[in-house]
Parts: sequence; structure tokens; C-alpha cells
Amino acid sequence: MVRRPANPRTGGDWEKFGYVHPIDQTRAEREHAAMRQILASNHIDVIEAGPDEAGRLDAIFAFDPSIMTDQGAVILRMGKALRMDEGALHAKTYEELGIPILGRIKDPGTVEGGDTMWINERLLAVALGYRTNAEGIRQLREILAGIDVDVVSFDLPYFHGPDECLHLLSMISPLASDLAVVYKPMMAVRFVELLEEQGWRLIEIPENEFDTMGCNVLALAPGKCLALAGNDGTKRRLEEAGCEVLTYEGSEISRNRFGGPTCLTRPIWRMASA
Repeated sequence: MVRRPANPRTGGDWEKFGYVHPIDQTRAEREHAAMRQILASNHIDVIEAGPDEAGRLDAIFAFDPSIMTDQGAVILRMGKALRMDEGALHAKTYEELGIPILGRIKDPGTVEGGDTMWINERLLAVALGYRTNAEGIRQLREILAGIDVDVVSFDLPYFHGPDECLHLLSMISPLASDLAVVYKPMMAVRFVELLEEQGWRLIEIPENEFDTMGCNVLALAPGKCLALAGNDGTKRRLEEAGCEVLTYEGSEISRNRFGGPTCLTRPIWRMASA
């Protein structure tokens, strides 16, 4: 699922959301359409939702307001106040698709999808930070226990504080069931050790490509991925590890808003044979 970019409500919306510069809506729509075309041309069934009502600028980041399980979706409660109502948008799309809702995170809990990562089909990693709190993790653990899924949590570093979005997936993106691209200096020791114990191979990005979202890579199939153009060192390391790397231009939908291809998509179903 992807959500097409909503129009700004006012000329100052970009500052309220913490973007780098004023929004170029025409360019945003062009870049998003090109990204959707890349997905579709690589055998991805693309479900287009939106564009949402004016002012819902972060709704373009479809990864965050829900997660998917084999038994249905979990509707999350966002930690960023400007995004608090986005879970309802996902619930509406799932209703239209006939996908059941397994559970919902409720006040005062918060969980954002970018703070979650499946280690395997029975183990979900969740990061505790400014966007995901302890009560949200408790609720998520309780929901997933009903389908025999364990939740393991790790703390996020302070980094630049509460005003900057730092998710678990800011520092890691799965490329296959046992392969990920990572920025180790920001990762919790216990998280790295767990991945290594589970047999994951970790491809480290160059130091200077963390801020340009070198870690934000979307798996289209095992070893085949979509990355933001411009992170040439990361691309080279992925290719040296045997990955096929496609790129997209995202100066408006990604660089301006600090969200890469993982953020822009919500995987609903992955074929085991893909």
C-alpha cells in the first residue's frame, strides 16, 4: 500500500512538519508516481490510497500507522501529534480490502511502524524511543501473544532529541529473511547480537551516508531492492554483496521529508517464494 501525497493546507505547513524547505507539490506527485511505476514494473501489486485531505503531509509515509501479521493488521497510535489520526486512514483501506483488524494500540500507548522489524515470523523487534513508548509496546506484546508472536524491545539512542524522527528502521532495512543493510554505530548492542545469533548477515553503509538515508532500502524480493538515488557507496556495497539495486529520485518525497522507500510503503503480503 502507498498513499499519494496530500496537498499542503497552508504555505507554512512544511515548517510545522519539520521539512527542509517549502513543498513542491507538482514535483512530489511526479516523484511518487515514478516510484509507484518502479514498484508495478517489478511485479508488485500496488494499492494506491489517497491523496488524503489537505494538510496530512506525513500520511505519505504509509509504513508507520499500522503493521501487518498473518492474522490481520494492527492499527497503531502515532507518537507524532500531527500524525495521531492516521491509523483511521489505514483502517479504512483495510476494510475496503477485506483485511481483518487484529488489534489497536490505544491511548496512552504509542507505536510507530518505523520502530518495528520482523526478525522472523514469530519474533518482532520494537524500539523504545520518542515515537514508541513502553505502554504501546506492552499493548502490542499483548495483541501479538494471541497469535504466538513474541516481542523483544530495545532502546533507541537520544541522537538529536525528540524533535527529530529517529526510528529503528533509520539504522536497518531487511533485504531478505537473513540479510540487512545497517548503520551499526546507532544500533543497540543487544539488537546486533540478536541478529547475529539468528544468523543475519549485516551490510554496513558508509559513515557519510547515514544522514542521506543510506539505510532506508526497500526489499522488493530477496536480494532485490529499491534505494534512494545518490547513496552510491551504499549501492556499491549492496551490489558487492550480490544484491540487485534499483533507485528512484526522491528530492521532494524523501530528502525534504526525511523518509525513504521503506517509509513510503506498507507491505501487506509477501509471497514466500518471491
